[in-house]
Amino acid sequence: MVLDIMESVPLLTIRAEPLQLPYNRFIKRVFDIVFSAVVVVTLYPLLYLITGAFIKISSKGPILFKQKRTGLYGAEFECYKFRTMHVNEEADNLQAVKEDPRTTKIGSFLRHTNLDEFPQFINVLKGEMSVVGPRPHMLKHTEQYSILIDKYMVRHLVKPGITGWAQITGYRGETRTFEQMEGRVKRDVWYLENWSFFLDLKIIVVTIIHMFRGDSNAY
Repeated sequence: MVLDIMESVPLLTIRAEPLQLPYNRFIKRVFDIVFSAVVVVTLYPLLYLITGAFIKISSKGPILFKQKRTGLYGAEFECYKFRTMHVNEEADNLQAVKEDPRTTKIGSFLRHTNLDEFPQFINVLKGEMSVVGPRPHMLKHTEQYSILIDKYMVRHLVKPGITGWAQITGYRGETRTFEQMEGRVKRDVWYLENWSFFLDLKIIVVTIIHMFRGDSNAY
């Protein structure tokens, strides 16, 4: 049995999941640091300059969008993204929807290709996120769905990811219905229970393929 503490609540698990083993956590963290460092040193500076210029031309506001999200063990952290919307007061409460009037033209492209997520490699280097894991949700969603969905908080037993199993199996983007969020959570829990280093590599490869093809659920 393994005892964890989540938001001061003791959580007792009958069997250890793969990422509860120190060796597996070490392997995952080393990969996160190496992979993210390569991206931040090589791709990110050029992407920041080019993308940043288009963001500034398209609308007033900062290049980066920072938002409080739920992380490991329910802790809050500041998640980074390239800004894809006009500055608005509903950003922390209202998800982006199809043909959202708040989304800029460059923002739509960035979302469709996943490029808006690249600043999160900085979150990974800071230790707040992993390259692969359950996507971090807005604080409002955590508050809502932790009450409604069984095992919702289990997804926070690992660091949130830039991409994840749910995202490559049809659950990326807006969650319009309760069933969609429930389906995402089930896939997040499956990932925790079945993690392996090669599963992470598979998720990364499929994510890269989706970046070049575009994702119809990303808007």
